[in-house]
Amino acid sequence: MGRPPLSVNIAPKDQKELAKLLSSGVQQVRVVLRALALLQLAKGASSPQIANLLPFTSQAIRNIGRRYQQGGLERTLYERQRPGAAEVLDQSQKQGLIAMVCSSPPEGRARWTVRLVAEEAVKRKLVPRVGRETVRILLLSHDLKPWREKNVGSGRPE
Repeated sequence: MGRPPLSVNIAPKDQKELAKLLSSGVQQVRVVLRALALLQLAKGASSPQIANLLPFTSQAIRNIGRRYQQGGLERTLYERQRPGAAEVLDQSQKQGLIAMVCSSPPEGRARWTVRLVAEEAVKRKLVPRVGRETVRILLLSHDLKPWREKNVGSGRPE
């Protein structure tokens, strides 16, 4: 015996919004597929039938219907913002690291290395602690490759 079909009644205002969304230009594929699944649920199609038409499982389609019933159209179509990882360095710390790399390397060194930048940044108290990968990504985003050139700030000597 299967699950009872989920009956979804879409408000007229939401139906207009869905029609507008589907007829408009570029949208995220996930949003369009969720909108199509919701319209099929409103027409009375069962979750397994919709799962045959769209690349969703029947459980995902039931979740779409439940989300509409509980939270409305916005919650159904769009995902919540995900927090992600916090920035390791703030803007002033990034600027300090870049300025340090553009200056001359420490005494006895011909050029900066990523490991040396990380160690010197902590030694000079620019940052409390920083990893080599964080430094590498920061330098890469500024198109700096101090390990290739003797002095990054002034370019190659003639």
